[in-house]
Amino acid sequence: MVCHETYRVGREWVYPEDVERDAEGALRRRSDGALVAVGRSEKMSKSRRNVVDPAAIIEAYGADTARLFMLSDSPPERDLEWTTGGVDGAWRFQQRLWRMVTEPSVPLPAPSTAIPADLADAELTLRRAAHRAVAQVTDALETFRFNRAVAHVRELGNAIGEFAGGGDSSGAVLRESLEFLVRILNPIMPHLTEELWSLLGHRTLLADTAWPESDPALLESETITIAIQVNGKLRSALSVAPDTAKDVLEKTALAEPKVQAAIGDKAIRKVIVVPNRIVNIVV
Repeated sequence: MVCHETYRVGREWVYPEDVERDAEGALRRRSDGALVAVGRSEKMSKSRRNVVDPAAIIEAYGADTARLFMLSDSPPERDLEWTTGGVDGAWRFQQRLWRMVTEPSVPLPAPSTAIPADLADAELTLRRAAHRAVAQVTDALETFRFNRAVAHVRELGNAIGEFAGGGDSSGAVLRESLEFLVRILNPIMPHLTEELWSLLGHRTLLADTAWPESDPALLESETITIAIQVNGKLRSALSVAPDTAKDVLEKTALAEPKVQAAIGDKAIRKVIVVPNRIVNIVV
């Protein structure tokens, strides 16, 4: 259900579009200036007059913005609280997305430009974010978690927004990431993404383009978090490469300041290391 606040003047219900705030901050009815009382938020209904005209939203923001907001706010099984602020946030993301494509941080090469295997750190980081977003959005859409899909799209948008290049393949990596972003956003914002797909140099409809596939090799995490316990109590954590050797994990864990403080002057009886998971120090 889509919900909205209710407004009344006496016993008469008032449409949200007929309510305005005066100089003192009070809500009044536009037609006669009568003071408006705010009721609880309820599902939109004509009887309560707490409905928002879709035509007005589409005229002000566009259909894609309305779609993005409604899908991003909550999962389908929960109520959606309609707010102007939420629509504004979706509209700002749309403007940001437009600038990403029309004003890229580095020049973009032609479509289908190959990406070398040897990449700078910043390039590899962005590629990982792009391929991870494809996998996450695919799963979210297939399980009807549209709000999660939008959240993952925004994460990729943030990664692209922070990318400033740093290697010979920056343009190719940025193009791939932008194209992934546009393609996975297409079911949610079909009109804008079709336009962006064209601006990226493609002459076929995005709706006729195959869904992107992520590279499993790029989904593997560069680092993992290892918990460090002292006598079973969490004291710190390590960020290390996967499959780091046991002796290296033990040495690094024992050097952690918080771990040293927890050990104090006690004797270490043994160190239990479970690779890729935990280091437990028994004192």
